[in-house]
Amino acid sequence: MSDDLEKLMMGQPPTADRPLQGLTVLVVEDSRFASEAIRLLSLRSGARIRRADSLGAAHRHLRVYRPSIVIVDMGLPDGCGADLIARLAADPLRVPVLLGMSGDATNGDQAMQAGADGFLAKPVESLAVFQQSILSVLPPAEGPVAPRALPQEVIEPDAIAFQDDLCHAAALMRDGVDGPMQDYLAQFLGGVARSAHDNPLEAAATDLAQARAAGRGTGADLARVQGLLQDRLADRHVL
Repeated sequence: MSDDLEKLMMGQPPTADRPLQGLTVLVVEDSRFASEAIRLLSLRSGARIRRADSLGAAHRHLRVYRPSIVIVDMGLPDGCGADLIARLAADPLRVPVLLGMSGDATNGDQAMQAGADGFLAKPVESLAVFQQSILSVLPPAEGPVAPRALPQEVIEPDAIAFQDDLCHAAALMRDGVDGPMQDYLAQFLGGVARSAHDNPLEAAATDLAQARAAGRGTGADLARVQGLLQDRLADRHVL
């Protein structure tokens, strides 16, 4: 989309087909695959989108502009998304819509307690669910006026974004993963695998997380995760 076309669209009022037209979404998400899903959903809804892949990047974005909608992943490489949600919720110039997001549905309570208006459970694929999650908490003056039918579309992010996430995880493992990094790796891969409907990889990430939580040795779980990553990257001719 050209800059001129984007500016023109941003100046248009919301419509039944593009109910988020004129709004800006900031998605704070370390997974490129999950971010791509939100990008497609936002563009299909008429919204402009920006991405931050960490809390630090999000703070830099927020110093420059004020988005209409902020969607925050609960597990980020430099901290917990709940901290950013709490900060934004307490800001006197609060953003109109603040949502938490995670592949672990149990994180919904944490997001709401931190001050989120709602919660998105990954995978976020349904255009209707995405739009309704935002419109249900968006101030009425900023949403569409006319009645609207719920869209039936389901988006499919580009597989290249999934490969990028796998490469990122493999690079982390090559650099060595200590205890806290194992926690992050399990959370990151669990969300990525759930979004991509990769059940074996999701199960391996879950087992790693459970081993960490129980204080058990993680050597076998790490080896299993690494083997699955190697298999998937080899299948895609990335290695």
